[in-house]
Amino acid sequence: MSIRLLIADDHGVLRAGLRALLNAEPEFEVVGEAETGEEALHMAESLRPDVVLLDVSMPGLSGIEVTREMKARFPDMRVLILTVHEDETLLREALRAGAAGYIVKRAMEEELIAAILAVWRGDLYVHPAMTRALLQDVAERQREEAASRGENQLAQLTPREREVLRLIALGYTNRQIADKLCISVRTVETHRSNLTDKLGTRSRAQLVRIAREHGLLD
Repeated sequence: MSIRLLIADDHGVLRAGLRALLNAEPEFEVVGEAETGEEALHMAESLRPDVVLLDVSMPGLSGIEVTREMKARFPDMRVLILTVHEDETLLREALRAGAAGYIVKRAMEEELIAAILAVWRGDLYVHPAMTRALLQDVAERQREEAASRGENQLAQLTPREREVLRLIALGYTNRQIADKLCISVRTVETHRSNLTDKLGTRSRAQLVRIAREHGLLD
């Protein structure tokens, strides 16, 4: 069974070239072409293609708006953004709108075919030229999640445990902490054990890092 494709781009020459390229592949069938965002939505509804190759800059509705509407109305339809714009902000907007892939028009024919097959399988495809922006987003999200986890962990600490954590991070020994806080060494050891359990740490270095990251050493 062929993978049914809809091409949406306002440049007729480009559409003709894509149609010739893709119809030459036995696994593909171009079932329709659209030159405006509104036409792309209408044809998506009537033709129900498997994958839509969608330009971002078209008359009327933008490719981002069309993507958002298509995914709302046809959740199983795959949208592959095909654009000249190597723009990180646009990539993020497209993925948030529900696009399954983003490829630039300067891509090689083999790359375009690979992108179509990837999104048809249900995978995410981002052109190699744009993967740096995607990786930056993932790294930023991981940092935010780690910070959120750290804040939640610190919220579990008692004021005394926070003070013990601060002194540990400053390099105080158990005896020095006990003397400074006027408590027993045994109590300091209990606080350290509680810190290890609540913060999920295994070493003093980890305690120091947590204290520094959350401003306990300021």
